Amino acid sequence: MNLMIVEDDIALNHGIALAFSNSGDNFISCYTVREAKKKFREGQVDLAILDVNLGDGSGYDVLKEIRSTSNIPVLLLTANDMEIDQVTGLSLGADDYVTKPFSLAVLRARIDALKRRYRAGGKTERYEIGDLILDFEKMIFYKKNRELTLSRNEQKLLRLLVSNRGQTLTRELLIDRLWTQGAEFVDENALSVTMNRLRRKLEDDMKNPRYIQTVYGQGYVFLRERQDV
Repeated sequence: MNLMIVEDDIALNHGIALAFSNSGDNFISCYTVREAKKKFREGQVDLAILDVNLGDGSGYDVLKEIRSTSNIPVLLLTANDMEIDQVTGLSLGADDYVTKPFSLAVLRARIDALKRRYRAGGKTERYEIGDLILDFEKMIFYKKNRELTLSRNEQKLLRLLVSNRGQTLTRELLIDRLWTQGAEFVDENALSVTMNRLRRKLEDDMKNPRYIQTVYGQGYVFLRERQDV
């Protein structure tokens, strides 16, 4: 695969390429928005790693350029204390993000996961996790072979959590993604109500949830299970 690394820190750019040196991939190192757009337009990019803050603009501009014509996997590198980077990036179509500072081993694991999805023909839409079967393409959901009826918002919430399993998603991000129209007027209680309804359908014990756990003061996380596919 051809991986485009868009990062204006030369040492970090080279470090990322070095971390994947044994992967058999080809690397296209770019340091500016202008370079990245040019390389993408040449049609040789299979996956992109984009820093949000670049010297001549924003990685969002590169992401918009990519999403205007392509569905290749895109991972964002965001500032650790800038939650808005994560919200904006996901809203614009990023597949994943890693916050700085980060471990190159973690970044490699995230990229490997995106590559597997790419080779499988796109994002996974069906999951088997524990006693759950979740098929978002067919909108069919089962727990212990019993079909679940989920509302539209429950489906959207579950999809966000599952597709980002293992990552803490803040309440603000979830509200933004579930109620994209006029989200600023949504009472935070709406998320709590939707979350509680979803948990009652998925969990055996609401006091000791297996799947959706609260990260106090931050948000929620859907735990990765060995059984998922």
